[in-house]
Amino acid sequence: MQTDCITVWNNCLLFIKESIGEQSFKTWFVPISPIKLENKVLTIQVPSQFFYEWLEENYLNVLRRAIDKELGPDGRLEYSVIIDKGNDINKPYTINLPTGKTHKQEKDTLNNDYKSPFTLKSIDNLYQNSHLKSQYTFDTYIEGDCNRLARSAGYAVAQKPGITSFNPLMLYGGVGLGKTHLVQAIGNEIKNNLADKFVLYVSSEYFTNQFIEAVRNNNVQ
Repeated sequence: MQTDCITVWNNCLLFIKESIGEQSFKTWFVPISPIKLENKVLTIQVPSQFFYEWLEENYLNVLRRAIDKELGPDGRLEYSVIIDKGNDINKPYTINLPTGKTHKQEKDTLNNDYKSPFTLKSIDNLYQNSHLKSQYTFDTYIEGDCNRLARSAGYAVAQKPGITSFNPLMLYGGVGLGKTHLVQAIGNEIKNNLADKFVLYVSSEYFTNQFIEAVRNNNVQ
């Protein structure tokens, strides 16, 4: 059955590769792994919830055609979404989601299975400078193979802040690779398009100075 699973998915990939651009294929389909094939349901594993959402929003039709071609009209696709990659002791934590699920349905599923410890506190009636630089936008951000996934995730966050599953979103990389630009681009995009949202950018240096000053003045709260 494992061999059948791999064969079916490889055939699907051949069809998909002919239907989309090479770079999009490398970014969104090469990282996918076939897991199992049972009763004409092909399960594929994707590396994150963001991957699942992006495939559903942008490649659902081509995936549907590929599955129809390989498994017939009764064929179905199911995602195994990695929520936590785990470690040497704990296995990766995944959830299974069917294709074609609405955004609200998958968001409810994720919220039920994986509660985030982060909450957003209201800052109504409190004046704060956003500390954003206007030149840092998505239009001026140079996209390449190395940062395409990060830019796509950032842009999705900017379009639906607090709604996507990648909340919080953490960016990690070396010096000078564009982390600050991308983070501030998210903030500027939100400020420009969502007038009711407040954005605050705080560098680690600025936060540290504020914290030290607060401790010194006994005003940490």
